[in-house]
Amino acid sequence: MHARIGIIRVPGLDPRSLCVTGKLMINPSSGPASGQLDRVSAWSLIKPYWVSEERRTAWGLLITIIVMDLLLVGINARLNIWNRDFYDALESKSVHDFPRLMLMFTGLAFGFIMISVYNRYLRQMLGFRWRQWLTTRYLQEWLGDGTFYRIERDRLTDNPDQRIAVDLDLFATTTLSLTLDLFSTVETLIWFSIVLWSTAGALSVMVAGTHVQIPGYMLWAAVAYAIAGSLLTNKLGHPLVSINYQLQRVEADFRFGLIRLRENAEQIAFYDGMKTEGSNARDLFGRIRENWWRFMRYTRRYSFVVNCYGQIADIFPMVVASPRYFAGALTFGTLMQIADAFSSLSESLSWFINNYDALVEWRATANRLREFKRVMRQPHLKESVSPGTEHGGVNLHYVDEKHLVTRNLMLALPNGETLANVSDIAVKPGSRWLVSGPSGSGKSTLLRALAGLWPFGNGSIDAPVDARMMFIPQQSYLPAGTLKAALTYPAMADAFSDDQCREALHACRLEDYVDRLQESPPWWRILSPGEQQRLAVARVLLHKPDYVFLDEATSALDTDNEAHLYRLLNERLPMAAIVSVAQRESLAQFHHETLDIRRPRNRGSS
Repeated sequence: MHARIGIIRVPGLDPRSLCVTGKLMINPSSGPASGQLDRVSAWSLIKPYWVSEERRTAWGLLITIIVMDLLLVGINARLNIWNRDFYDALESKSVHDFPRLMLMFTGLAFGFIMISVYNRYLRQMLGFRWRQWLTTRYLQEWLGDGTFYRIERDRLTDNPDQRIAVDLDLFATTTLSLTLDLFSTVETLIWFSIVLWSTAGALSVMVAGTHVQIPGYMLWAAVAYAIAGSLLTNKLGHPLVSINYQLQRVEADFRFGLIRLRENAEQIAFYDGMKTEGSNARDLFGRIRENWWRFMRYTRRYSFVVNCYGQIADIFPMVVASPRYFAGALTFGTLMQIADAFSSLSESLSWFINNYDALVEWRATANRLREFKRVMRQPHLKESVSPGTEHGGVNLHYVDEKHLVTRNLMLALPNGETLANVSDIAVKPGSRWLVSGPSGSGKSTLLRALAGLWPFGNGSIDAPVDARMMFIPQQSYLPAGTLKAALTYPAMADAFSDDQCREALHACRLEDYVDRLQESPPWWRILSPGEQQRLAVARVLLHKPDYVFLDEATSALDTDNEAHLYRLLNERLPMAAIVSVAQRESLAQFHHETLDIRRPRNRGSS
């Protein structure tokens, strides 16, 4: 059976699974096992795109890039031969060969430039397409099924926004770059290994009075040099993985703190809290400073090795090949060809060293995404039972009834402590319920449970399967964009006509804004708290839900405007059920039923 959710989809719920299991959260048996969660690998992050609906375009671009890489390796190989001929021509002062060699170089260089430019262009295109696909999927998983809310409510991970906006970009582009560069490196390695083996010849050395021939000695020298450098680089640079991971985290925390300061500028100014905010910002930046100094210390050691390796590599092949050159076994052109081949081979063998920074960043990024992926799946398994108790969780059923009914409902805190026992109620169409009780008794938590946002506790809730429900919090959310988009939220702006929106604003005494529907300033800063609450009621008038849940939704209004809005709701929505959480006794006149929630006697105030 499919639930028809009109205005607000109940986050975290799939009515089809709920009707079967009767549980608020997805039954653990229907989701991945905890062992599977622990096995989120880097490959599981990479594979989905390459077998997705975009696989043909992705593989087509990838194959084209690989072919271009092969052509570039071929040009480099031809330039290596050209290098030998060119220096031999210089040594022999061959005027006849010089123009021909320069013309050949021009053609090879032009081909190399053109292929390189379009190779990079296609790499960028493929990298962005991959990032776009990943971003879409992660946004769906993060926003779908109420995952974003559970992550924030239970503080399961830090900065999911950074992981989607930054880490996915780094993961896609860096994975593609490292993989293609490695493929190109292998091609180069094979070709120039053949060149060194065939060109450099064998080296004869005396061992215990016996001449020993070392065939392809330049190749073995390059391999030994690269292996030694790689091992030393890994030993000194390995701690950079965890340091880079922490660096991304503390940078994101600092940025998020500054964003919150900017968004709450007026409240901070009223409190004269600049000194405290400055101290908090300095503390956050202090974590960056501490981690950065660690990063600098390890980078200094790593850079020392890399620079020494690079400088020695410039002269090392000449030193190793010089005995055969001085013995007359090699021409000057062949010596330069060997040096160039050695440099290319050494560069290929040094792929690990040259890309160590990128590998460190990639690994830290992959670890953050793996953690994020696990966290997005974990709530399905963790929320069915409150920690530390025998509570079975709040059961939410979708039923073919007209009433919303609670039975034996007990609300608990995430740590298992009992928050409130709720009397059994039946909310019928057209009824008006006032939920009252002292602060901290669980009134707002009851609405969270009715919305499917609070699984902790016991008991059951039966909700009409075809009901359209709308929950209005004390501080309403205003999305970025036009005033009309804010008014029609969560529907799209074109779901209602301008005339309908103007009429709703007039009805809620927001006449000053009826001609500003298409303006897009930061409305959450321009509208006062009372105006924002009136705008939220105007939303209700537009959407006309079957159930309206108001959580202190008129607390910022004077009694006259508050009474006006409730009369408006009663007149415009006579068949809708209205449930209000409020403290003011003046609202009792607009409600027929009362639900009083009290804290358990053995529990202190919260």
